[in-house]
Amino acid sequence: MALDRDRFDADLADVPVVAILRGVTPETILPVGRALAEGGIRFIEVTLNSPDAATSIRLAVQELASRGVHIGAGTVLTPSEVAAVAGAGGTYIISPNFNESVVRKTKELGLVSIPGFLTPTEGFAAAAAGADLLKCFPARALGPGYIKDLKAVLPNPIVAVGGVNTENVGDYLKVAVGVGVGSALYKADKTMDDIQKDTAQYLAAVAAVQEAGK
Repeated sequence: MALDRDRFDADLADVPVVAILRGVTPETILPVGRALAEGGIRFIEVTLNSPDAATSIRLAVQELASRGVHIGAGTVLTPSEVAAVAGAGGTYIISPNFNESVVRKTKELGLVSIPGFLTPTEGFAAAAAGADLLKCFPARALGPGYIKDLKAVLPNPIVAVGGVNTENVGDYLKVAVGVGVGSALYKADKTMDDIQKDTAQYLAAVAAVQEAGK
């Protein structure tokens, strides 16, 4: 699936939530992906420490990209993994850390680069390497106030990941362009009804924050 960066940015502004699927399998990716998409999610991240993640990404792209869902990969640690994600049709690369070679390979292949960082030094280094957005991880360690201070000096938009829930998502979205959400939306033991219900609840909280900010 070719990357449409303008649509990527517009969709993130509209629904600023990335659903993190850790442990999803090729057998479960489609029902889980459909449940998330029907609930309103537009960004799905398949972590590469999931079983046969490349196949799950390929299946999700085939089924969900035409429905306006952006499929990417998380826990991407090496340039070869970036290439595998690109080959499966993923359009963005998320990492828990900053690795210059991963960022450069991501941009070489025309994907959106979202490396992890925690300090200003890491953030500036990632930006200089070509990152598009910066993933503040683990966000819970220092909170929204810390991200606000970083936002004042860093050149790239920030996505907050780790410890974001319906109670604090408003605080994070005041300082970040998006949030990554894992077990609050997806766990292997959740039913599809539960996933849809939790997604609706989460996005309702986000919509309330967005409405209050208008």
